[in-house]
Amino acid sequence: MDRREIAALLAYIGRLDPRTIRTDQGEARDQLAQWHELLGDVPMATPHGWDARVAARQHIRTSPYQILPADVARPWESYRLDRLARHSDPTPSADPDDQAAWTAELVGTRRAVAAGTAQPAQARAITSSRDGVDPRLEARLREIGSCIPPAARAALAPYRPARAAREAAVALGQPDALIVRCEWCLAQPGEPCRRRRIGLDDGVRATAPRATPHPGRLDLAAAQQGRPTEQVQQPAMA
Repeated sequence: MDRREIAALLAYIGRLDPRTIRTDQGEARDQLAQWHELLGDVPMATPHGWDARVAARQHIRTSPYQILPADVARPWESYRLDRLARHSDPTPSADPDDQAAWTAELVGTRRAVAAGTAQPAQARAITSSRDGVDPRLEARLREIGSCIPPAARAALAPYRPARAAREAAVALGQPDALIVRCEWCLAQPGEPCRRRRIGLDDGVRATAPRATPHPGRLDLAAAQQGRPTEQVQQPAMA
């Protein structure tokens, strides 16, 4: 703010809180110089939400103490820090080989955001946003069927047999057995079935994950989804 804007701000504050009014010409001159020295780098208003008069009015409305320049400067610093925290540096249009121009554009953008003359550039979410999934990404996923390339999926199959068997069953039109709890091994939804390892005394020593679900779990999932199961070869339950 220049001296003229500081004078306008002090006149506005004086109308709201007469305690700030200086009737003596010398005191008024000193008050104007003090406020200008402390608030010279604070704008009166910006296009994006800052107004020194609003900050002053808020202090007068909520505090019993006479307003000081710091009561305007503090909200301004909070405004700047909040905008910078929400800002993600966009890629400069300058030649990346020109380090000086590249840096100058980044610094200029940040200063404009902090000064309230430009809006923060926020990085967009890749998969979703407050308004839902990006339509372009949704269309791409429908086109390719999965975010994992087929070659990578095939390479991972030996290391996750239960998931590979689940995906193969779903691809063949069979029900997804892992959406229900297994009544045989008590595996919870989303977890693979487990087979029991029996010791010499016929007691259960341990369990290990099965690549395929127990038949009863498959039947339960088919009944829940309202479609019959196909007669597929299942290994013996354990």
